[in-house]
Amino acid sequence: MKVFIPTQLRSYTQSSEVQAFGETLSELIHDLNRQFPGIRFRMIDEQDHLREHIHIFINNQTITGLDQKLQAQDVVRIIGQISGGSLP
Repeated sequence: MKVFIPTQLRSYTQSSEVQAFGETLSELIHDLNRQFPGIRFRMIDEQDHLREHIHIFINNQTITGLDQKLQAQDVVRIIGQISGGSLP
């Protein structure tokens, strides 16, 4: 399925769009990590939860759990929260 990659993770994929496979979101992320080693750690914490700055949408629906079932025609968008900086 089509997976859109946020700017902060493109150093792994070298692309804004990749193909990955899985019957669940967890399997899809494992496939991404197989193709692009290290990317999973940037999205998933040590307790196997999405990191708080990562948001995932499947067909424009926000997803909170890695057990979300996927279909081959789904479009997955990984969104990285932007933060930081300071006010003068």
